[in-house]
Amino acid sequence: MNNELLQNTMLELRRGVIVLAVLSQLGEEQYGYSLLKLLSDQGLELDQGTLYPLLRRLESQGLLQSVWKLEEARPRRYYVISQAGREMLPRLKEEWAKIVSMLDKMLK
Repeated sequence: MNNELLQNTMLELRRGVIVLAVLSQLGEEQYGYSLLKLLSDQGLELDQGTLYPLLRRLESQGLLQSVWKLEEARPRRYYVISQAGREMLPRLKEEWAKIVSMLDKMLK
C-alpha cells in the first residue's frame, strides 16, 4: 500500500470535519493555542498551519468573531462562534449525524 496515498486520503476525510469540530468548541472564547489544546485533548490533532487559516476564513465568512486581548503582557486574539455560526452549527450537526448513520450502514 502506498503510504503517501493513504496519508493524503486520510487528510481529505479529516478536512470535512474540522470546521464542525472547531465551531463546536467555540461556545466560549478561545485563543488559537488554547483551541489547539482543547481539540487535541479530545483526540483531534491539528497543526497551527491548518487551524489559523481556518479561523481567519470562518471569521471572514461571518461564522466566528474575534477580539484582541492583552494578557500576560502579550496580545492574543480570542475567537468565539458568532450568531450566524450558532445558527449553522445545529444544521451541520444534523448533517453529520446523517452521514455517520449512512456510512455505518454501508460499512457493515
